Amino acid sequence: MVSKWGKVKLALGLNLCTYVPKKTLDENDDSGSSTVSESERHSGAALISPATADWDVAPATPRSQVLKLSKSLSRSSKKICSICLASMKRGDGHAIFTAECSHSFHFQCIASNVKHGNQVCPVCRAEWKEIPLQFPSLDPPIVRARVNPVDWPQNNALMTVIRRLPTTRPTPNRHISPLFQDPEPAIFDDDESLGHQLNSTEKSASVKSSIDGCEFCDNRKVKIETYPEVPAVSRSSASDNFTVLVQLKAPGSVSVQEPGKNQVNLSQVSQTPRAPVDLVTVLDISGSMAGTKLALLKRAMGFVIQNLGPNDRLAVIAFSSTARRLFPLRRMSETGRQLALQAVNSLVANGGTNIAEGLRKGAKIMEDRKEKNSVTSIILLSDGQDTYTVSNNSGSRQQQPNYKLLLPLSIHGGNSSGFKIPVHAFGFGADHDASSMHSISEISGGTFSFIETEGVIQDAFAQCIGGLLSVVVKELQVSIECLHPGVRLSSLKAGSYPNRLMSDGHMGTIDVGDLYADEERGFLVSINIPTESSCAETSLLKIKCVYVDPFMKEKVSIRSEDLRIKRPEKAGQESVLIEVDRQQNRVRVAEAMAQARAAAEKGDLVGASSILETSRKLLSESQSAKSHDRLCVALDAELKEMQERMASRNVYEASGRAYILSGLSSHSWQRATARGDSTGGSSLVQAYQTPSMAEMVTRSQATLLASPSAQRNVRPVWSFASQPKPR
Repeated sequence: MVSKWGKVKLALGLNLCTYVPKKTLDENDDSGSSTVSESERHSGAALISPATADWDVAPATPRSQVLKLSKSLSRSSKKICSICLASMKRGDGHAIFTAECSHSFHFQCIASNVKHGNQVCPVCRAEWKEIPLQFPSLDPPIVRARVNPVDWPQNNALMTVIRRLPTTRPTPNRHISPLFQDPEPAIFDDDESLGHQLNSTEKSASVKSSIDGCEFCDNRKVKIETYPEVPAVSRSSASDNFTVLVQLKAPGSVSVQEPGKNQVNLSQVSQTPRAPVDLVTVLDISGSMAGTKLALLKRAMGFVIQNLGPNDRLAVIAFSSTARRLFPLRRMSETGRQLALQAVNSLVANGGTNIAEGLRKGAKIMEDRKEKNSVTSIILLSDGQDTYTVSNNSGSRQQQPNYKLLLPLSIHGGNSSGFKIPVHAFGFGADHDASSMHSISEISGGTFSFIETEGVIQDAFAQCIGGLLSVVVKELQVSIECLHPGVRLSSLKAGSYPNRLMSDGHMGTIDVGDLYADEERGFLVSINIPTESSCAETSLLKIKCVYVDPFMKEKVSIRSEDLRIKRPEKAGQESVLIEVDRQQNRVRVAEAMAQARAAAEKGDLVGASSILETSRKLLSESQSAKSHDRLCVALDAELKEMQERMASRNVYEASGRAYILSGLSSHSWQRATARGDSTGGSSLVQAYQTPSMAEMVTRSQATLLASPSAQRNVRPVWSFASQPKPR
């Protein structure tokens, strides 16, 4: 009689494997053949043939009929499937595929992986000689004869075969065509429906029901505060350069506690009810991403997928020499997450770097979608330089490349109220083109982050989506109007935000756009102060903010109190208010960074370092720095780090340029970016990091320290549309 292991060998010899019924294998069973020689152990896929195994379609197979496999398979069955992050415990109704390299996966996951074109191990990158395929029927493929079909279990299993790959390997520079790729549609209007969206009345009731007992609903408006440079100016004095700070703060987050949950549980994070997000990730899979980089990118994308809510939608574009939509815009339900994880884990690195084509398809998804969530964004990651667009149009080295060529018109065209689709760019490693990535983000209204250390890519993504999943203000526009007939606006220091001054200087506007929960913005306004003959005070400015509440979908308009200063007969020497001094320091430091970068690009690293040193000295003499202001401490640490990264031309090319540009992006938008390892808790460069961002980074770090299964148990940040209707 053929031994049990012999039956397995026979099944493998037929290249025919199938679904393992629930509770067929008992993890603690000691019966069956226990004497299997090493020569009988096969390194291929250790699955069971329905033709040779003694199945019983009824409930659980008796212990005496259970087939005991090799110890290596037993050990692998206790692991986590690195594709879907689910347990591979035997007896849970899922077949397990063990590859030639001894790594194991759920058969359904790895078969989907292969379908997307991956012919190497997702873990160790070993090339396989045999790959698993699936057929949507219980009938075996025509090339095989049916064996014992009557005894096959009648369920939703998929017929599976092992296909042997040809021994010839493609040349290194040849593009590998993935197997069984479906053709892309001409129009990307196949986005998954948003489903039921609560109207404003239902949303309001849902908020009150979900956050019962808190004062959240009373604090949904943007807060406006104004600070004059000094509180008083003598009547006889006039000033042509008087500074006023306009400070804005978005609504904050509230802690939502699930009944019966421990307060210290990782899933309990401070959350703000929010609008769902449409997110497109544009990922570089050129040849330079092979190995550790691609593995870490897959892990980081897995974290993003697991933390999106069921009403958030995700699409994935992968680009190398060309670009392809790997995953359509789908809701991140349980099914959507599993499919997204499988698609991401099918990525294979090869080819060149065509950033423009990747962004074109990413923008096309946003343009063609039938339905739209109110919050939209693109995440771009690349470790190289575009070798198809900018490099062919840049001309001589002295000529500045036209980085707008990398962006489709729908992204950099914008509209009258601001930017349409912000691109948050991530430069990965020392070889990426920091100038192009910074320009892409700057033109589109996004941020540029520098991922210097490969291991922090997940934390960098976590910080970004921590912000995107907490948008509480959209299309914010700030209007500044002079009250006194003799007061005029002379300048607005608003960083990268579009701003305008009326020709008569009586009014100015700033297009701020979106704000994350708890985010702050500070804008410095320069005005003139006229003399006063008898008045005890002078009215200077009033501020108006108009924006859209993204989940209530209502326009909100708020006004500040009139800003006045006292006009005594004589005014003593007063220090600049610390709030104004702090923002003046931020603006001066950002200007010094830009000047230093310009000098460094011309080859004058000594002059660039001198500019930064002068800025540090002026910063240390300021009132806020002497008060150990947190922002000033961070600015000084950043300037010092930039000086060190200008020690030589090689150091500047490898990391200095990217570090400075990421800092400029952060300060110009007043929004957190990753700089090196700056998302870590020990870093001083965290001045703009919101609580939502910090908590998402903490969540990321906890999942890296914990077992892989912990990531699956983290609850996504919830959105309004995912909340049940109040009863």
